[in-house]
Amino acid sequence: MIGLIQNGQYEVFVLLIIALTLSLSFHEFGHAIVAKWQGDDTAERAGRLTINPLAHIDPMGLLMVVLVGIGYAKPVPTDPRNFKSPVSDLYIAAAGPMMNLLLALVSWNLFLLAWGGGWESEGGLVFFTILAQINLLLMLFNLIPLGPLDGHYILPHFLSRRMAYQYRVFNARYGGAVFIGLILLSFMGYIPLFGLLAQLSAGMLALITLVPG
Repeated sequence: MIGLIQNGQYEVFVLLIIALTLSLSFHEFGHAIVAKWQGDDTAERAGRLTINPLAHIDPMGLLMVVLVGIGYAKPVPTDPRNFKSPVSDLYIAAAGPMMNLLLALVSWNLFLLAWGGGWESEGGLVFFTILAQINLLLMLFNLIPLGPLDGHYILPHFLSRRMAYQYRVFNARYGGAVFIGLILLSFMGYIPLFGLLAQLSAGMLALITLVPG
């Protein structure tokens, strides 16, 4: 992202920051609201049951996005002792990526409706394309079942009990290191992780387009 500033693309940089801030805020709100539905009000008591970016954005995490292209928001706190179901953690974890998918789907198609109705804004096209693709990218990235990502809560529910236990032990011991290694290898060009995710998110844009052009 810092390359946008270096290349003088200030407007695109600002639109990207706005889109990313919105996307991360909706992602964390998704976790918080489903945790509430699953019997845990920890996030609500922490002031996280909102889409206000001030409640969710971590300044250092956002700065990392600007400098190196990957960062984080504040994790939503939960207390598993309050969960009302053995699969509550699955629903709560999946809520973040699914909120990103929903935001991409709704915002993109509403923009297409507005465009078809005569609001042909090039700036709007850039912003809503960025917003949709960032949300699809966040969804895909967070479904990776490694380290702290949402996918590591989701995967065990689709494994046998024995394999789920082994996976949880592995991820608790090595998942964070493997995740960091994967990111470093991607930055070094050995594994095209982010290029692949970008291609997948761009391809998914056509799949979520419900309004005919």
